[in-house]
Amino acid sequence: MKLSVVMPAYNEDRTIEEIVRKVLAVEMEKELIIVDDGSRDRTREILREKFMDLDEINVIFHEKNSGKGAAVKTGIAAATGDMVIIQDADLEYDPNDFHKLVQPIIDGKAQVVYGSRVKGRDFKHRYTLNLFAARLLSFMSNVLYGFNITDEPTCYKLFRADIIKSIEIKGDGFEWEPEVTAKLGKKGIAIHEVPISYYSRTIKEGKKIKWIDGVKAIWALMKYRFVD
Repeated sequence: MKLSVVMPAYNEDRTIEEIVRKVLAVEMEKELIIVDDGSRDRTREILREKFMDLDEINVIFHEKNSGKGAAVKTGIAAATGDMVIIQDADLEYDPNDFHKLVQPIIDGKAQVVYGSRVKGRDFKHRYTLNLFAARLLSFMSNVLYGFNITDEPTCYKLFRADIIKSIEIKGDGFEWEPEVTAKLGKKGIAIHEVPISYYSRTIKEGKKIKWIDGVKAIWALMKYRFVD
């Protein structure tokens, strides 16, 4: 089965080259779809110079910054694989975890797999508020949609391609994540979890999510319980 790796990128010139090479080094049938979401640093220049001509990579440029959700939607629409996973353009998540993430789908045991940082052996977060938000969003997902998950806001969300392409995602920002979780729940699609590695970075190192994104995520989980 072919894996489509969708990588939204915005102002990641310090890490983009290394994370792309890490993804390419994973030995499996795959394609990498990089969606530059209007970067203002050297990210676009690096992508054009080093990766535009590689057969395994599809680079797409947004003319203006539209948000992570918008970049994810562009990447999903361009995906040609049997499975789709989201990969941030920083170094917090390790592509070497791809193999264990895809296995439940390959074995026919799952349609959707989330990589749980909480279940990982060395889970540490730099910001207590972010950790609290992750716990709260997971708790709300379980209560509102009947899941039994530990890490709703994880980046590593892996879908069977036909599943994710059947879901209309409206959110253009970080709120796309609780939205897709909610819509999976309303469709009665279970979420399987596997433990993953996680290396938290600081705001100084480029972390972009803010407290207001947590508020939007909470609202999204509540809203999509009652509307489509």
